[in-house]
Amino acid sequence: MTEMDSSTANTPLPTPASKRRKLHDDSADATPRYDTPEKQDEKNSLRVSIREKTLDSSRSTSRSRSPNRRREDDYYDSRSASSSRSRSRSRSRSRSRTDSRSRSRTRSRSRSQTQSRSRSRSDSGSPSRSPRSARDTDTPLLNAHDREPSTPPARQPVKPQYTPRLVLAGHQKPISQARISPDGRWIASSSADGTIRIWDAVTGRHMDTLVGHMAGVSAIAWSPDSKTLASGSDDKAIRLWDRVTGKPTRAKPLMGHHNYVYCLAFSPKGNILASGSYDEAVFLWDVRAGRLMRSLPAHSDPVSGIDFCRDGTLVVSCSTDGLTRIWDTSTGQCLRTMVHEDNPPVTSVCFAPNGRYVLAFSMDSCLRLWDYVSGTVKKTYQGHRNAGFSIGGCFGTVDDRAFIAAASEDGDVVLWDVKTKEVVQRIERAHDGVCFWVDVCGDTMVSAGQDGKIKVYRHRGSDADVDDAVGKVNGVVAPEEDGAVADEDTAMGNAELELMPSQDGDMVPETGESPLKDEDIKKEE
Repeated sequence: MTEMDSSTANTPLPTPASKRRKLHDDSADATPRYDTPEKQDEKNSLRVSIREKTLDSSRSTSRSRSPNRRREDDYYDSRSASSSRSRSRSRSRSRSRTDSRSRSRTRSRSRSQTQSRSRSRSDSGSPSRSPRSARDTDTPLLNAHDREPSTPPARQPVKPQYTPRLVLAGHQKPISQARISPDGRWIASSSADGTIRIWDAVTGRHMDTLVGHMAGVSAIAWSPDSKTLASGSDDKAIRLWDRVTGKPTRAKPLMGHHNYVYCLAFSPKGNILASGSYDEAVFLWDVRAGRLMRSLPAHSDPVSGIDFCRDGTLVVSCSTDGLTRIWDTSTGQCLRTMVHEDNPPVTSVCFAPNGRYVLAFSMDSCLRLWDYVSGTVKKTYQGHRNAGFSIGGCFGTVDDRAFIAAASEDGDVVLWDVKTKEVVQRIERAHDGVCFWVDVCGDTMVSAGQDGKIKVYRHRGSDADVDDAVGKVNGVVAPEEDGAVADEDTAMGNAELELMPSQDGDMVPETGESPLKDEDIKKEE
């Protein structure tokens, strides 16, 4: 043991103020001394006890002293601890900065890679994707319930498919016209035998016979409310009939024409009746007052057809002189004259349901759709025969598809698609001889012919039940019990008696607005 150790063992513990003391005493002997092992163990144990006492004393002192009087060793200990903490914080900050820099480098690298990929896709012509869509290519962006429903395939339009259901017999001579009432419940027919007959459009039952004309009846027309029927005859008279009573509504007929009355038409409101005659004039009659309102010197040949537009402001007339003319109802002024370059006689005319076009039936076996504003032919329909008789037809609709129905001199009934000019249905040999007239209302179509019969057709898609009636009932020919159709020569035609159930008797729906649109009509090439 050195002298320093012995002096340390005998000297009391220094105070904090005398901590910096001399380590060697100049007056002491500097000769080294060697102790025995026992002495050495004793000193070691003493040294351990001194250290323990020093530590206990330092702890108690640090608790008791104020912050301004710290021990220097505590100061160094705390300073080292704080420095170590600051170093650890600085290291953690540097690590976080390093991590953030690395993350930012990674993000920038990923952005650059994504931009390069998007640029390469755009250069190659394929649309670029967002980073989300590039990462989640296998994951759908929309759930099943969020996806928009697929567009159903366009439904193909239904073609007209009229089948014969009834044959109405009773007239003794050829039938000039057959008309369905606007409410679809009644059928009126006029004949060269001088009578008008009223039929139930559903059952075919004969309801009434109107007798009063002195000659054959060439034209009939229903009022818009289906309560009044007008008839024009070769006796130059026009009569108005009450459908319910079957009696004339006026004691005296409307007289004024100097020749046969050949065509009639009611205005949409039913207050005006237009008539055309062999005297080449068009008359406008006040229905309520029963007097002549206006006389139009319309043509140079007999007036063969006449019709009102849907708002009643215009009247169209046609003649065998080949002219088709548009008239102002209020002023009587001729607004437009239309004539084809071949100038064939025109036998019938009617406005299109949209009021923009006029359909003319000519004796060159053509139907021409005129734009009366420009005075040009938009479409020409061919497929029937018309060279020597005055025949007619009308517009119709099936499942919002517009068509034209016309009679034919060969006895056929021909139907065209308005837009495509295609013949969508042909009923061959509907009549023996000439078929003079065809009329359509909803799912019901009627035709009248030279054979003195009226045939009633139903569209195949209409809801109807076939009655099991057998034989001839009120002029109606029905199939036999086994369903076989009777021979037309012996049973007056092939037909089926069809009954449609109803509570109020309103069996057949009225015809709605035609789907004929301006874009459906293009200039004739």
